[in-house]
Amino acid sequence: MKELFGSPGRKSGLILRIGQCVSAAASIGVMASASGFSTTTAFCYLIASMGLQVLWSFGLMCLDIHALRFNKDLHTNIIVSLFVVGDWVTATLSLAAACSSAGVMVLFTRDTDICNIDLNLSCDMFQISIAFAFASWFLLAISSYIMFWLVASI
Repeated sequence: MKELFGSPGRKSGLILRIGQCVSAAASIGVMASASGFSTTTAFCYLIASMGLQVLWSFGLMCLDIHALRFNKDLHTNIIVSLFVVGDWVTATLSLAAACSSAGVMVLFTRDTDICNIDLNLSCDMFQISIAFAFASWFLLAISSYIMFWLVASI
């Protein structure tokens, strides 16, 4: 099996997982601290999706740390196949949540001007949270692409 940048059990893979976990956690933290997020379903979905992303990335981050520490090989068919399915599922959910939240923000800021009318909404915080969600998805997309090529090289 090929050794690619970001593959499981390598330092680059660990860095990708740390970035995914941190940006997803930041998205949750910023959105949860914003007032009025619970009134919009897309924002609640973003928190749920990023929560799943944090759990998935944290688990794989711990597995990468274990593999690096004890020189374990994570390039077996079963493990890489599990990584591919998990990465693609979480990537799809993360992208859907980020895009739906971004669509709601476009509606709030440009179409209906709700952000200027309702001062209880923290629209700037919503936008920051959505940016973190897209950053998390981008890092996950890189991991998903790498995992796809690892499975193809088996």
